Amino acid sequence: MNTPLNKHLVQVILALPAFLVAFMVSAVNIALPSIGKDFAMSAVMLNWVATAYLLGTAIFLLPIGRIADIHGRKKIFILGLILFTLTTGLIALAPNAATLVILRFFQGASCSMLAGPSIAIITSVFSSRERGQALGINIAAIYLGLSFGPFIGGLLTGHLGWRSIFTLTAPLGAVLVYLTCTRLSGEWADARGETLDYIGSVLYGLALVAFIYGLSLVPSAAGLWLICGAAAGFVVFVRWEQKTKYPVFDVNLFKKNRLFVFSNLTAMIHYCASFALIFLLSLYLQYIKGLTPQTAGSIMLAYPVLMALLTPSAGRLSDRIEPRLLVSTGMALTTLGIFGLIFLNENTSLITIICILILMGMGYALFSSPNSNAVMSSVGRKHYGVASGVLSTMRLTGQMISMATVLVLFSLYIGDEPIAVHTYPAFMKSMHTTFIIFTILCTAGVFISLSRGEIHRDTRNTEDLPEEQAMGPVS
Repeated sequence: MNTPLNKHLVQVILALPAFLVAFMVSAVNIALPSIGKDFAMSAVMLNWVATAYLLGTAIFLLPIGRIADIHGRKKIFILGLILFTLTTGLIALAPNAATLVILRFFQGASCSMLAGPSIAIITSVFSSRERGQALGINIAAIYLGLSFGPFIGGLLTGHLGWRSIFTLTAPLGAVLVYLTCTRLSGEWADARGETLDYIGSVLYGLALVAFIYGLSLVPSAAGLWLICGAAAGFVVFVRWEQKTKYPVFDVNLFKKNRLFVFSNLTAMIHYCASFALIFLLSLYLQYIKGLTPQTAGSIMLAYPVLMALLTPSAGRLSDRIEPRLLVSTGMALTTLGIFGLIFLNENTSLITIICILILMGMGYALFSSPNSNAVMSSVGRKHYGVASGVLSTMRLTGQMISMATVLVLFSLYIGDEPIAVHTYPAFMKSMHTTFIIFTILCTAGVFISLSRGEIHRDTRNTEDLPEEQAMGPVS
């Protein structure tokens, strides 16, 4: 794994599944109306097609990261590819809505076996001087998948039906299983010999389910009670982790590592402040501006395409420039873009919207891979799997909070009414309020990002340092 050729091969092998999973996520979102019509699903049940996937991913991210550290990251990655391929093929044959939702949960679980180990493998293979670029290429593959998903998914759904998305993706997954098994040599298990904390894993999973499901029910009383129960569950989880010998999550990463804490907090804030924007802009362009879904999608394409083009360069820069400077600059650009969205109205030109999306695409590119580089460079080798799982969990949590914010504001301003001509003013008020909240949140994130520590303290790699030194500045 030390030759440049092998490293490039590792990059390709890990980037292809990242592209395929992202493609699947965005393509399914486009196909949801067709899926709902085929199974006569209610709006709530249709929502669970997406939510079950998020739950499956979120529950297993940390435990899978820990299992990968103990038993081998490549081994878990391959198992994840196999499970992804099987569940994708079975979804194409799903006979009813309930089966579909259950399979989507397991498909999400398979993605947790890909997301965490892939970042950990990249961190293990590439030195600190080239890690940012490697992470940038992997993240760029994700953005490319998100870019092509709606377009190709729409074509497949329109001409061959929604099942064709899964039918055609499953064989590609099988090819990736073969490629990984035959071309990715070596194994990485820096916590070999330790054991999995089963009790902590269960506590974490139950608390996270309560939190995410509670968010989906906000602002109802049941949702608030579930969130409170989740908070209590996380307290119990943290206390247990402090007592057990081999925790599923080493609390010391948060207690002693300022760089790790602030980088993860920044990630959650950034995704919380930006994830729901594309959802809102899609509704705005189609309802308020009267554009077709194809035209609206073409306009918003500038956002992920720019991210895909610039992210590798941003990752390469983070190998030489402090990530906190790049990340903070990216968050500042995102903040400016969100601030510009506050002033959208029915007369706003499409050129103005495209310029705002370009600005935000630049911000996202400067944020993503440098921040991932900061997180992974702040811990020692045996924590790579857990660190990547925590980062993915923070991203997912931010996304859920972002959508929950929109749901609460829709409930307050629009109520149970559909979005129609008579509710357009209420929709615009809820959208403007959302953008104001996100602007304030993202502004705070800039200052939090600037407050993190530095990873380029000297020329030595963190993987060569003792554990306590590799963890970064102590708060």
